[in-house]
Amino acid sequence: MDALEKGAATSGPAPRGRPSRGRPPKLQRSRGAGRGLEKPPHLAALVLARGGSKGIPLKNIKRLAGVPLIGWVLRAALDAGVFQSVWVSTDHDEIENVAKQFGAQVHRRSSETSKDSSTSLDAIVEFLNYHNEVDIVGNIQATSPCLHPTDLQKVAEMIREEGYDSVFSVVRRHQFRWSEIQKGVREVTEPLNLNPAKRPRRQDWDGELYENGSFYFAKRHLIEMGYLQGGKMAYYEMRAEHSVDIDVDIDWPIAEQRVLRFGYFGKEKLKEIKLFVCNIDGCLTNGHIYVSGDQKEIISYDVKDAIGISLLKKSGIEVRLISERACSKQTLSALKLDCKTEVSVSDKLAIVDEWRKEMGLCWKEVAYLGNEVSDEECLKRVGLSAVPADACSGAQKAVGYICKCNGGRGAIREFAEHIFLLIEKVNNSCQK
Repeated sequence: MDALEKGAATSGPAPRGRPSRGRPPKLQRSRGAGRGLEKPPHLAALVLARGGSKGIPLKNIKRLAGVPLIGWVLRAALDAGVFQSVWVSTDHDEIENVAKQFGAQVHRRSSETSKDSSTSLDAIVEFLNYHNEVDIVGNIQATSPCLHPTDLQKVAEMIREEGYDSVFSVVRRHQFRWSEIQKGVREVTEPLNLNPAKRPRRQDWDGELYENGSFYFAKRHLIEMGYLQGGKMAYYEMRAEHSVDIDVDIDWPIAEQRVLRFGYFGKEKLKEIKLFVCNIDGCLTNGHIYVSGDQKEIISYDVKDAIGISLLKKSGIEVRLISERACSKQTLSALKLDCKTEVSVSDKLAIVDEWRKEMGLCWKEVAYLGNEVSDEECLKRVGLSAVPADACSGAQKAVGYICKCNGGRGAIREFAEHIFLLIEKVNNSCQK
């Protein structure tokens, strides 16, 4: 989310995530409290995701580690199981489609709350005006992809059980701060949170708490008075490794590595992959077929992908190739990939299922790289699925990972590296 969206409406710049309208009032009780046996207050997750972004175009749905950025927080919100509804507020058709694909409901925000000068509070108030059933809003930032359901569950408990009116996320940092000196002014800088003569060691200092922008929960009464923080107020301290903000971590590759290591990948525990199945045309190759003068078939593939297959096999993963086309056996043999191959396949799911049973594996131990409509059922069934960047739209909607590389241009190697990172994640979780 852009920096302007993180503050409240104000004539000047507001501190990050804090409305600058004076001291918020103390609240007494939330709507519906103390009325006997009534339904619990309606807690709605709300992700604000407008289409405009000055830094990265359509950043909210740009793929991070193969998943649209907004998808990471929607997965966490839906799996938390504490929200009566999960919403995305947007003004953009593509963002709406992605939100619905992940199972969220969509509120189409007005042009008035979609400007560069619009604030989060403006958009939240508009949302509440259309949804009288909502008592509490959990405003989750789309730019915090390492958010976990457990964080949201604990905050929901603080609001519902402990009676807080607002709760926001913070992270602990061990950073020494110094006063800023304006250019052209002859002054000396002063320490703000340390004594330079007695610099503490990290282990001897608790550090300080900073807002990290991951989420802001607030009751309706508070929001209607113009505040996201106030009343009976508390912070929720997130683990440092889960505190990733794409507004700060602009270097996308670094952010991807953080997400792959510390992100939330769903309710079901990851299993180690034992079988890797790859469609030949459009994945191993770029889908182009050349025919020589003597009617021999010629195809091309990327050496990076051959290395990827070799690395998978060295790590103990069985690699097999599949195609619905009657590929030339002579051509496939010339590739020297030493993989079991099945061609002229009319039902790919049946073949993969046969291979799976033959190896005594569950579906979660199978990975599949496909690119066509004929691959969709396999992509939906396996534990890890991916498509090259140029795969058909139907296949893209069926997977959990979309490669940056095109078919025949490094997609296998890229997916292999993704698998290795997830295997490392599985191994690390087993050691804890």
